[in-house]
Amino acid sequence: MKKRIFTGAGVAIITPMNADHSVNFDKLGELIDFQIANHTDAIIICGTTGESSTLNDIEHRDVIRCAVERVDKRIPVIAGTGSNDTSYCVELSREAERLGVDGLLLVTPYYNKTSQRGLIKHYQTVADSVNLPIILYSVASRTGVNIAPETCAVLAKHPNIVAIKEASGNISQVAKIRHLCGNDLDVYSGNDDQIVPLLSLGGIGVISVLSNILPKQTHDICQLYFDGKVKESEKLQLELLDLMNMLFVDVNPIPVKEAMNLMGMNVGECRLPLIRTTEENTAKIKAALEKLELIKS
Repeated sequence: MKKRIFTGAGVAIITPMNADHSVNFDKLGELIDFQIANHTDAIIICGTTGESSTLNDIEHRDVIRCAVERVDKRIPVIAGTGSNDTSYCVELSREAERLGVDGLLLVTPYYNKTSQRGLIKHYQTVADSVNLPIILYSVASRTGVNIAPETCAVLAKHPNIVAIKEASGNISQVAKIRHLCGNDLDVYSGNDDQIVPLLSLGGIGVISVLSNILPKQTHDICQLYFDGKVKESEKLQLELLDLMNMLFVDVNPIPVKEAMNLMGMNVGECRLPLIRTTEENTAKIKAALEKLELIKS
């Protein structure tokens, strides 16, 4: 049995910024404490939602270090160390291991658009270079590259490749991954609006944007399901559906940062080339927050 990194709802945590767009490490520490106090099951640092693509090398390492030190072994920390350059991915993954993370999240190489054979070689090369459990990350809408179920089946044979964050939105693909890989590859939902459907196929949790705002409720969707309270889990999923959708009314993480700022969390704006969303979208996000009484109307 492979090592399972976490079960439940892990937060794809944002990277808060100061007014000059430098990383706000004090705020990051506060957000991590808020997450743990509200039952988040894992911290996923430097992922897409954490704007990893705009963090320079020093910042990337410092943000990972901050998360590891602040969490202090209370829950698992998974670091995003994916790259479209395999050698750099190896370097960053080794550095994250040295910094003390509990696992790695590796997005498919983007822009290069390698073949499925190339994906296998890429992931096996990285997995051979570290002694950490690895979560594959399939999000073709961002990268232009999908991890096929048959590729997952090959990669699942590697002892360090333990899970996949499945953000294709294709439930049929998830079913095929589960069929081909069985217990050799855990599946996390990469989409908040599909948590319950993926759990019903044997998934073990979610890597969540929503958790930035509602960590307890996102955790509860999973825990209720695991406890056999499927109707209650489904009900909570559907109650939060409008907000889940509003968090993707613009490019992630623009809407979630907007929502957090509306809630008084003061996390700053995104770095260029991402900019604040439109007034129309802000109004939609605000309405979704008001509906759940997360802010006053």
